[in-house]
Amino acid sequence: MEILWVLMALVLLGFVLLPFLRRGRGAVGLVSPDHPDAADPANYGFVREEQLDIRMPGPDQDLLDVLDLVQRTQDYKAAAQLLAGTETQGELRWQRVQAFAGAASLELQQRPGGVSEAPGGQWLRVWRTEAPKDAGGAAVHAEFLVQQAWRTATPGTDEFRIIMEEAKAACGDAALLAPGDPVPYIIELSVARGLAYSRQEFEQLWLKILDRAPAHMGAHLAALHYWCEKWHGSRELAYSFAEAAAARAPQGSLLAAMPLFAVFEHLPEVTLVSSFWQSEVVTKAIHGALHAVHSARPDDPMLAHVRHLLVFFLVRSERWAEAMQQLVHVDGHVGALPWTLSADPAAEFAVYRALAVAGYEANGGSPATLSH
Repeated sequence: MEILWVLMALVLLGFVLLPFLRRGRGAVGLVSPDHPDAADPANYGFVREEQLDIRMPGPDQDLLDVLDLVQRTQDYKAAAQLLAGTETQGELRWQRVQAFAGAASLELQQRPGGVSEAPGGQWLRVWRTEAPKDAGGAAVHAEFLVQQAWRTATPGTDEFRIIMEEAKAACGDAALLAPGDPVPYIIELSVARGLAYSRQEFEQLWLKILDRAPAHMGAHLAALHYWCEKWHGSRELAYSFAEAAAARAPQGSLLAAMPLFAVFEHLPEVTLVSSFWQSEVVTKAIHGALHAVHSARPDDPMLAHVRHLLVFFLVRSERWAEAMQQLVHVDGHVGALPWTLSADPAAEFAVYRALAVAGYEANGGSPATLSH
């Protein structure tokens, strides 16, 4: 009987590993990095794993320069100036608010403070004290509270609810300071998920965002979480929300990629059938995302988010050449789904990148055949 259980376990393990271990046409044989046949991502100009930037999905040098200055000097003024000069309705403002809030939250986690040491993120507290009417500072503070709730407390506990209620009030304050800015309402989408808003309450919040920025990709991604099966919706509701967004997407909008994010949010814990990655629902979502990427502006701040998720799906679908094309554009930055769900985003990204390179070369590809 014990032998039977062992054999069953080996069969199941084989199904899980089969897509990446088989050696037939179009498949990949994995070897150790020092093996003579090992594919080397460095041959393609890709960044070494230890140099991958896990803070952002793509480059934003202005933000990086200001973050460095703020954290080095603990002076918020450069951050306030950058946000004041960032378009209100655009994706970039939302990303920068998230980045500043995340930096302050991470600082506080690393340096909680004590008798002889000021807590990390002190610059954000000073910002709110010295410039209480600054809309950028109010938005960053609201997002900081949201990140603190998810980072330090457990959903459903009193501690979590207290922080989220404070965040909700902070969102209201930020919205009053900038009536046309969708960002305070986008931040509240996470509050709505954490505090389990009713569907009517959520829809009212969502209408406020649509009035201000109807094609905002970041807002749609934040709203998608609410409709997911693991929160307050279902697979069907999440797919419906994503497909409706894609259907009404204006020309050049990345909203056409929303179904791919919905599929990702509902992936099974273990995929025992390799054909899942070639199924109609996955293939259709990939094609929609590829179309969105090809149609989008090269400087769209959300483009890197879609490309990163495409890398994941294209590798799992063994579409090596297409995965390599996405890697050319995003390599160097890994602060996006799905890598950020890992305890080591850089390592997770590096594994998929290595698989893409190996699959590409196993099918006749080389650095000379990869267009940039």
